[in-house]
Amino acid sequence: MLTAEENNSCQNCSTDFVEIRNDAFAFCRYGVMIILWLAFFLHLKLLVLLTFTILFFSALLTIKHAPMIVLYNHTIGLFVKSKKINAGVAGMRFAHALGSFFALLAIIFLYFINTKIGWIIVLFLAIMKTISALGLCPAYKLYNCMKAGGCCSLSKKLKK
Repeated sequence: MLTAEENNSCQNCSTDFVEIRNDAFAFCRYGVMIILWLAFFLHLKLLVLLTFTILFFSALLTIKHAPMIVLYNHTIGLFVKSKKINAGVAGMRFAHALGSFFALLAIIFLYFINTKIGWIIVLFLAIMKTISALGLCPAYKLYNCMKAGGCCSLSKKLKK
C-alpha cells in the first residue's frame, strides 16, 4: 500500500510498478536537470543531444533500464545501499517521451531553424526538469489527467 506522499510523487504515475533504487532515481532526475542547465548556460548543443539521447532511451527501455539508472547501478550503486521504490512504468515512459520530444524540438531549432528559439525551448525544458526533479512532475499530472479522461471538469463534460 502506498502512502499519501508516495501516491502523489512522480514515480507513481500508473499501476504497472517496477522496483528501482531510490538513489538511482534521484541521480537520474537531478542528473538530467543539471545537464540541461549546463547546456543552457554554456550554450552547448552537444549537451542537448545528450539529454535527448538519455530521455529517448529512457522512454524506449522503460525506467528500470533507463541509461542514468543503469549507469548509477553499475558505478556508485555498487558501493552504496539504498531503499527501493516503486516506479510506474507507463507514467515514467510518458514523461520521458514528452521530455525527449521537447529535446528533439530544441535540437531541430538549434541546428536547422533558429538558435534563439532553440535555446528558449531548452530553457523551458530545463525549468520543467527542475520542477520534476523537485517532485512536482508536470508530465505525471498530465499523464494522470489523460488516464482520467481529461484534466478539468470542463474537458470531462465536453467528452460526454
